[in-house]
Amino acid sequence: MRGKEIRLERIMDRNTGRTIIVPLDHGVTLGPIPGLVDVGKTIDLVAEGGANAVIGHVGLALHGHRGHGRDVGLIMHLSASTSIGPDPNDKVLVNTVTNALKMGADGVSVHINVGADSEARMLEDLGSVAVACMEWGMPLLAMMYPRGRKVIDEHDLESVKLSARVAAELGADIVKTVYTGDADSFREVTEGCPVPVVVAGGSKTDERAILDLVEGAMEGGAAGISIGRNAFQHAAPDRLIRAAALIIHEGRSAEEAIEILRM
Repeated sequence: MRGKEIRLERIMDRNTGRTIIVPLDHGVTLGPIPGLVDVGKTIDLVAEGGANAVIGHVGLALHGHRGHGRDVGLIMHLSASTSIGPDPNDKVLVNTVTNALKMGADGVSVHINVGADSEARMLEDLGSVAVACMEWGMPLLAMMYPRGRKVIDEHDLESVKLSARVAAELGADIVKTVYTGDADSFREVTEGCPVPVVVAGGSKTDERAILDLVEGAMEGGAAGISIGRNAFQHAAPDRLIRAAALIIHEGRSAEEAIEILRM
């Protein structure tokens, strides 16, 4: 078994081939928002709920990952921008694959805004990171969002299909992208992408809406979820993740999963 396959087992459940990833990289973009003030506590909660991995920058590894609770995989995020920068859609590389390896990461991730003014450079970055990941046996998750002057609706099916396929073509092992709104349309995204696709949670919403999204995405062929604020800003992140795990790893319905949150 190659190094990349070994590391992927710390990100993807080996029995189901699916995953629950909780991105916690928002500290660079938005600062210490609720849920990320005490990031170590948040990681313990989502891990206890059954998260397979978390995503974060160097600071996550230095100040919060693998505390006293249940172990969880670490995906180190390599790209960044802030919400007050001149162009928040312009993501730049701030870390390297080799440094992520030195820090014990199980995978790395990059964020690409397809359609942004700086798309060309971000795609160049994705390609170079993918080559480094192939050399070092490091799994690569590509966050692919249709965002830019020509993008009227980032949930548009054709834009999402293109974004997901670009990541696979350039060497990503897992693609994270937005949900297209229903299982049938999202199936076109997953069928057109030769690597596993996980769905983003998007803006903060109510718990039933997020579980319905998870159920629809799984029916549409998703390999799991990568949900941030709807998980770490929930009143009980461990229970929200546990409810999502019922859908993702056990094939239960959103109606059944919501019962966990009513206990």
